[in-house]
Amino acid sequence: MVPTQKSIDKLSYQIIGAAIEVHKHLGPGLLESVYHKCLAIELESREIKFNSELIIPIEYKGHIVDTQLRCDFLVENLIVVEIKSVSEIPPIHQAQIINYLNLLKAPKGILINFNVVNIFHHGQKTFINKYYELLDSE
Repeated sequence: MVPTQKSIDKLSYQIIGAAIEVHKHLGPGLLESVYHKCLAIELESREIKFNSELIIPIEYKGHIVDTQLRCDFLVENLIVVEIKSVSEIPPIHQAQIINYLNLLKAPKGILINFNVVNIFHHGQKTFINKYYELLDSE
């Protein structure tokens, strides 16, 4: 199946729902690694395919540079999911997910902060790029 903006948006909704479920059971205030493991379990239980701790290749002037740069999740090879457990999301975390989107040529990204009272209203932000815009125009 060729991905469309609508199918990617539906998948985003499922991912955010999984994060809300994890947050509902654990609440805020734990380490990011705890939420990471629990979100992986929740995605698996929903039969959503993903790669965890995916190493992102960096190409520099024809060379592949081993940087050990990792994204938390790449879901269905379409959506980058970065999770945090911080009091506030600084701009560097937003820049990080935008860079991951572009390096992986993924059309959409979701930045989730578990250290909030309500993930849906205050704990998630989505990002799109040119790959998203090109989906329905091809």
